[in-house]
Amino acid sequence: MTLQPWKKIGFSMGIAVFVAMLLFYNPVPEQPAVGKMAAIAAFMAILWITEAIPLAATALIPLVAFPLTGIIDAGSTSTSYVNSITFLFIGGFLIALSMERWNLHRRIALNIINAVGKKADMLVLGFMIASAFLSMWISNTATAVMMLPIGLAIILKMEEEFGKEKAHSISLVLMLGIAYGCSIGGVATLVGTPTNLAFVRIFSEAFPEASPIAFGQWVIIGIPYSITLILVTWFLLTKVLCKFDKSLSLDKSHVREELKSLGPLGKGEKMVLSVFMTTVFLWTFRRKLELGFVSLPGWSDLWSGFAGIDDGTIAIAMSMLLFFLPAREGENPVRILEADVFGKLPWGIILLFGGGFALAAGFGASGLSEYIGEGFRSLGEFPSLLLILVICLGVTFLTELTSNVATLSMLLPILASWAVSLQMHPLLFMIPATISASMAFMMPVATPPNAVVFGSQRIRISEMARTGLLLNFVAIAFTIIAVYVFFPLVTGDPIGAFPDWAQ
Repeated sequence: MTLQPWKKIGFSMGIAVFVAMLLFYNPVPEQPAVGKMAAIAAFMAILWITEAIPLAATALIPLVAFPLTGIIDAGSTSTSYVNSITFLFIGGFLIALSMERWNLHRRIALNIINAVGKKADMLVLGFMIASAFLSMWISNTATAVMMLPIGLAIILKMEEEFGKEKAHSISLVLMLGIAYGCSIGGVATLVGTPTNLAFVRIFSEAFPEASPIAFGQWVIIGIPYSITLILVTWFLLTKVLCKFDKSLSLDKSHVREELKSLGPLGKGEKMVLSVFMTTVFLWTFRRKLELGFVSLPGWSDLWSGFAGIDDGTIAIAMSMLLFFLPAREGENPVRILEADVFGKLPWGIILLFGGGFALAAGFGASGLSEYIGEGFRSLGEFPSLLLILVICLGVTFLTELTSNVATLSMLLPILASWAVSLQMHPLLFMIPATISASMAFMMPVATPPNAVVFGSQRIRISEMARTGLLLNFVAIAFTIIAVYVFFPLVTGDPIGAFPDWAQ
């Protein structure tokens, strides 16, 4: 397979920039590590943006570059790649794979779709709710891949009945609804999208004295945000952006046939459902939840022995159960999960996480974070609302063309430094950036769900771009509103506070 010209250019440009900065860029002579770290960061940014080499391969650069340049020794760099957040992702993904193996995710999706009316707009809402709910817990890519054939089966029946031309508008809305539902739903929980997990770890790397962001804290902002944006997006898709003939009604017989073919809930599905619901409960109520009008105690406060447990511990403990629980007994017993599941884990994403975590550690150890913060301080003060708007706009449109995990890994340490330099709460910048990284709706390459539905050949790029552009701005507005409404509940600090741990 030949390397595309733009990837060759990206690789050459990355090498040239790296060598030039390493030789000639030394902004703090008494701290040469600042210039070296900036060179490494620029090199990785160019490789990530152009995808000149696989993203996971770029993520491994700190393992070689940091020890050679004296920024962090090899042992400390290596530990950045494996931590509690890594195991939270692995455990969550194992539970998701168990749902896929025993078809529980398909049963959930079909039941949600079947529950709504058969009018076209309501069925679109059913698909969006099903996509969003599943994406809260399993990979949004896997959700899109699963929902696509169900949607296409309904679209094919409509095209047979009404003709391709008349059915195009509803097929467009249905495909976009699946993609956007997956992206919006992923924001609701920490395990819903890799960008949320990257944020949690980079935050703890940048501010080790701060309390880590827990699963229950994040859903305070994530779930209301996702529910509201799903409903608004559905309204805009079906009533404003992609109007279609209201006389069209969809035949849900295919959905009912699929449900019938699944049969009654089997032992394997019951086991997986029990583990899944228990895991969600343990994640949500591990720490005390302050909801403003009510305070819910956390179960980790009940006994001092629970103090060392975090969300990663829960994920691994519950996923390990799946290797013990029997799905079928007798002469040929089958467990819920078997050894082959480890080959299905997305190790490339896990390495990409590690590269982002190592980069964040390098920013702090080299002094580059402090240097960037001083640079931002010299720009003067601006209203926080304007700064958040700029962050949301920048991240949203940058991730239309680049990997959202890689982009966020590069930007979060910089945003943390910027916030500290302005004596503002770092999460006031980091949370909007994290949410915005998943809210790119315009281009097929922006998110995996966009790419999956684009492959259905029912959508033109111009249609996705036109629809996605308005939704990008809508999502930005809702992100800003959500941050200002829920920020004190998530952090326990008022909007204008500058916490002691960020000093």
